Amino acid sequence: MSTLATTQPRFTTGIYHGKLGMWVFLASEIMFFSGFFGAFIVLRNLNIEVFTASAHMLDKTVATINTAVLITSSLTMALAHLALERGEQSKFRLFLFITILCAFGFLGIKSYEYATKFGHHIYPWTNTFFATYFTMTGFHALHVIGGIIPMIWMLGKSLVKGYPQEMHHRVEVLGLYWHFVDLVWIFLFPTLYLIF
Repeated sequence: MSTLATTQPRFTTGIYHGKLGMWVFLASEIMFFSGFFGAFIVLRNLNIEVFTASAHMLDKTVATINTAVLITSSLTMALAHLALERGEQSKFRLFLFITILCAFGFLGIKSYEYATKFGHHIYPWTNTFFATYFTMTGFHALHVIGGIIPMIWMLGKSLVKGYPQEMHHRVEVLGLYWHFVDLVWIFLFPTLYLIF
């Protein structure tokens, strides 16, 4: 059975199975992160002084740089999909490689931020704010790692024998996931760093 059959549009929705499945998965992820944001709002209102004081201990400059890195990765992911759709393997590899670099850069900067907090004896159990901060950013970081793994696989396959142009749908589906990861950070960034 050809793997191309999975890229045919569904009669009922006009969307192929992989893309529809990703949208359903992302809907569940929205509910997952909505729980975090809801808990954050409730806990913030119950501990406003602690949250305000603790939020001022976060490094807004580092977080802003990290935001720029992640937004750049979203752009390069879209460009990688476009390049593969057009059959431009070298551009596909270049943009996917840049996306992977940005993803690792994001994790590296986040690791630096965590290490700085630990160096100042700030841990998830320090107070309620940092419990929510480490939980929300930690789960987001796990989602970043979850996106890096298939990107590395696709890049490796492309380097060995070329990634099939007709499989650009898979890159599109991965792109949907990656844009969602970026979007979550766009909400996390002001919530944790800017509103206090």
